[in-house]
Amino acid sequence: MLLILGIMVVWGINFAVAKIGLQQIPPIFLIACRFLLVAILLLPFAKRPHGQWGAILAIAVVLGLLHFSFMFNGLKTLDAATAAIAIQLQVPFAALLAAIFFKDKLGWRRALGMTIAFLGVALIAGEPRLNGQYLALSFVLTACFIWSVANVMIKRLKDVDGVTLNAWIAVFATPMLFAASAAMEDGQIEAVRQADFWAYFAVVYQAVAVVVIGYGCWYWLMRRYQMNQIMSATLLVPLFGVLSGVIFLGESLTVNLLIGGAMTIAGVAIIIIRRPRIAAPQAERL
Repeated sequence: MLLILGIMVVWGINFAVAKIGLQQIPPIFLIACRFLLVAILLLPFAKRPHGQWGAILAIAVVLGLLHFSFMFNGLKTLDAATAAIAIQLQVPFAALLAAIFFKDKLGWRRALGMTIAFLGVALIAGEPRLNGQYLALSFVLTACFIWSVANVMIKRLKDVDGVTLNAWIAVFATPMLFAASAAMEDGQIEAVRQADFWAYFAVVYQAVAVVVIGYGCWYWLMRRYQMNQIMSATLLVPLFGVLSGVIFLGESLTVNLLIGGAMTIAGVAIIIIRRPRIAAPQAERL
């Protein structure tokens, strides 16, 4: 239980840590640096996914390039608390796509959970403080949907463990992200030169704490415990994400944020309780 709690804290705090890095480093370039470090750290321990190179390359495009590019461009503008809640819509999207592609029965309970989760985010989106941030929110929501598509692709893989998956996604995604950054961003070299300790800490934290340690421990838990024993703990991630924004970034808590966040988490909880494997994170979410 302490290990699970520790992982949720690490994943939750990442919302604030990522925003700190994004204040100094362009979003896509930051993601490219993160994936480069992940590839260096994990590749020595990864197996060769024989016969599945094409599938993993496709996942690297969808998850590594598209999902993270949209997510971090949205997070750059959006406050960490809102992003931590909105990103939970990955779960309803994943449940919907599971019903379409895997013929998984949706059922009225999960349909209700999806409705509650979306209404919760809609309530937050209606806040006056988000005026001017709707494009950023739309980027985060787009990232949610893209992650759910990648989730479907990942669940079609055969005999690929989590370390191998994340390692090769990082290997394939790194050059694509650097190329995308070169084409769409500017000032990367200057940003690296002027960045302070906390910007570099953000990159190292995301690669080492979030991926290598966080997901490494998560895979260990998935091999030893039933999914319904550990998946409910992921509901703590948005809680720690909101708290990290308040504590480290000075973000304010509002009534709409609290109510909308509670609705979103409740809706996601219904889906997870009904079908925990649908939302089980095998590859990085943030």
